[in-house]
Amino acid sequence: MASVLDREMYTEALAARLLGVPQSTLHYWLEGGTRRGKSYKPIIRQEPLGRRVVTWAEFVEAGWLSAYRNLNVQMTELRKFIDELRERFGVPYPLADRRPLVSGRNLVYDAQTSAKLGVEFYLVSVINDQTMLTPPGEAFVQRVEWDGDVPVAYRPDHNPLSPVRIDPDVRFGKPSIKGISTEVIWEQSDVGEDVETIAEIYRLDVADVRWALAYENAQSAQKAA
Repeated sequence: MASVLDREMYTEALAARLLGVPQSTLHYWLEGGTRRGKSYKPIIRQEPLGRRVVTWAEFVEAGWLSAYRNLNVQMTELRKFIDELRERFGVPYPLADRRPLVSGRNLVYDAQTSAKLGVEFYLVSVINDQTMLTPPGEAFVQRVEWDGDVPVAYRPDHNPLSPVRIDPDVRFGKPSIKGISTEVIWEQSDVGEDVETIAEIYRLDVADVRWALAYENAQSAQKAA
């Protein structure tokens, strides 16, 4: 199972589209760069690799980072936080691993404070002497489907009720519902097929088709913005 983490899944451009972030932002997270005359190391990768291909582990970690893109959090703090987690857990992609947020919460809490991460961005907090996932931490855990400690699927839709999933072993990692690509469902709708007919063609529930169309329409609106 661990080999799935290193599987090359997407071009940088496609990964950025699926995550809903500009490609330039994702590239900065993966490769670092120079801003205002100062060089910055990558946030997700330990060192720049000079490639525009995204692995499954990198995609999952970028999904976590995407929640912070529009918030006032310093990327230097996030970079230090992830570096701290790498060192404490001894894994290259600590946020593509369930252990830090389940059995290793004390270490996550220590890494947050050591990195001086703002409390509003904590993944773990201490309540009544117990370490608990914060709402952002819980939301991230719920957005990922796990097999043991390995992420095996990711929900690209912000709505927690959405059945749309990205699975590296299904449809080459394209968004799908019950193994049917949401893009294919949208194409059927675009040529005039009604929801009930599409559901019958692909042996889906009508609700599944509506979720797929809602997701693809949101993606189209995002590209047009």
